[in-house]
Amino acid sequence: MSPSDQTGHRPAAPTRTARPGSAGEHLLQQLTGTGERADKFYAEQVLDRLNTRMRNFVVRQEMFFLATADGSGECDNTFRAGPPGFLHVLDDRTIAYPEYRGNGVQASLGNIQENPHVGVLMIDFLRDRIGLHVNGRARIVADDEMRRAHPGLAVDPVPGRRSRVWVRIAVEEAYIHCAKHIPHLQRVPRQGAGRSWGTDDSKRKGGDFFGAAAEAHERGHFDPPPRADAPAWRAQAERVLERAEQRRTETGERAFSGWFSAPDRQAASCGPGPQRPDTDPAGL
Repeated sequence: MSPSDQTGHRPAAPTRTARPGSAGEHLLQQLTGTGERADKFYAEQVLDRLNTRMRNFVVRQEMFFLATADGSGECDNTFRAGPPGFLHVLDDRTIAYPEYRGNGVQASLGNIQENPHVGVLMIDFLRDRIGLHVNGRARIVADDEMRRAHPGLAVDPVPGRRSRVWVRIAVEEAYIHCAKHIPHLQRVPRQGAGRSWGTDDSKRKGGDFFGAAAEAHERGHFDPPPRADAPAWRAQAERVLERAEQRRTETGERAFSGWFSAPDRQAASCGPGPQRPDTDPAGL
């Protein structure tokens, strides 16, 4: 038994000397005189894991905002929603959520393919009127692979909420979003059938609310280049994976796990072959 165990005292935590955040924010803190306030926030609020209160907060959320960027730094911000618990806490350093059927663009997943850095913002508008930021590194995991690793994951009975793939996020930073500017909202009684999960009905999806489709003719005819055939598409996807793997090797990041298993890669040199529904990017 160590001396600290005998006395009932925990050993002192090591001193933290690395300042969280970017060089840009540190420079602006100097220029604007907010460095002292920022260092107090870093010291007291920024964690590299989810503590108990944070984990309890995460698992009751029904929505969050997701920030991603591609390999060139071009950004995208989107919204994800589901029943309470759709955002899973796998452990104090890992969260995951299912990707449901969407509009087929796959902007966020495409960005993650090129750049694993993501920012998650959860805001509780209804009860606590508080927010939680989680920044980390994401990877795309096939549904069957995720369920093998975590057999306790429930299968959602709602067809529009069937998980096609999962996004697994390794937590690097977790910190509060203060309450002072968050509006306090209230639930309204459910109208009609409620949310239309997975629907392709244009009206139920919002129709042309912002008038973009009505103005499409003013922007000129959209004539996209032809998409590559299956063998060429798979070859292009392999090149993306090879670049991602090379980048991860150079930076020491974890290996990529996503659309293709080893047999798929072998089949890519022989032709398209069959694709599993859960791992078919075009099926989302």
